[in-house]
Amino acid sequence: MWNKNYDTNAKHYSMGKKQNKTLMKGINLSHLVLLLGAALLFSCGAKEEEETEIAKPLVKVETAINRTIPLTNVYTATVESNVVNKISPAMPARIRKIHVEVGDRVRRGQILVELDKTNLSQTDIQIANLERDLQRYRELYEVGGISKQQIEQLEVQLDVAKSNASNLSENTTLRSPINGVVTERNYDSGDMPAGMHILQIEDFNPVKLLVHASEELYTKISKGMEVGVSVNVYPDEEFTGKVTLVHPTINQASHTFPVEISIANNDSRIRPGMFARVNINLGSNEGILVPDASVMKQTGSNDRHVFVVNNGVAQKRVITIGQHLGSSYEVLSGVEAGDEIVVAGASRLSDNQEVEVVE
Repeated sequence: MWNKNYDTNAKHYSMGKKQNKTLMKGINLSHLVLLLGAALLFSCGAKEEEETEIAKPLVKVETAINRTIPLTNVYTATVESNVVNKISPAMPARIRKIHVEVGDRVRRGQILVELDKTNLSQTDIQIANLERDLQRYRELYEVGGISKQQIEQLEVQLDVAKSNASNLSENTTLRSPINGVVTERNYDSGDMPAGMHILQIEDFNPVKLLVHASEELYTKISKGMEVGVSVNVYPDEEFTGKVTLVHPTINQASHTFPVEISIANNDSRIRPGMFARVNINLGSNEGILVPDASVMKQTGSNDRHVFVVNNGVAQKRVITIGQHLGSSYEVLSGVEAGDEIVVAGASRLSDNQEVEVVE
């Protein structure tokens, strides 16, 4: 007898099998679509990466040529007075009167300060007494009352007293030893000077500068040489100075030697303490200049380098630089005339990298 339930189950089984096949086909199709999409994305990414790798950096170059380069050495210095005098007495005494103020111009020999004259007055009285005694001793000597030795002893005492009086006179009436300007006043009338000078007088006509030149220039800088001087206060002017002193020895530690430069200052426009630059021109020389934008600094060191393009390849060249002239550097070594120097786009380059040169 036929089992209806069996037939129904078989039919359900057959239908489920068909549904499973349909579902599997759908899953396989989805997987295929995903795989194709991934392959397409990978292909596009690889293509973009390949195109990025192929793209060459764009650079601009200039040809290095020999040029006439001025041999100018630039130094910084602070303006100094030609002469500075500190006015103080040789021995302490109370100030009676100060006749000048800061900023006053004074003449050589002009009275500046008067101090207490008590000691001087006492010395003057002593001198007068000694002179009277000496006159009396001479009279006694003529009549044989005293010896020659006693007269000589009194003459010595008188000479010492006169010397003391002269010294006291110089130190109770203080005069200016130079023509100049009062630049300091540290006491007032009635004070007792203790440790500091009373006044300071400076002569700044001319003024002077002191620079320290490298020992390689010792035979090239000489007394009487003219130099250019610029002062920050007058940025559009250049003053003429002269070398007045070349020190005869070289500093062993710094390998430099001091050079003193004098500048005429009749109108007193240049004042002590001003900041100045000194340009010492030592002629000219043939050399190579490159734009300062093309010179790169090695990270972590003081090495400088440029990139030279040769047959479409940028090559790194370590260089030695000299003077900085305007917007260019003098190159002492590492570059030769005719080299194509990268002047724009060098910051993103690496050694032996292919580049494309643009105008």
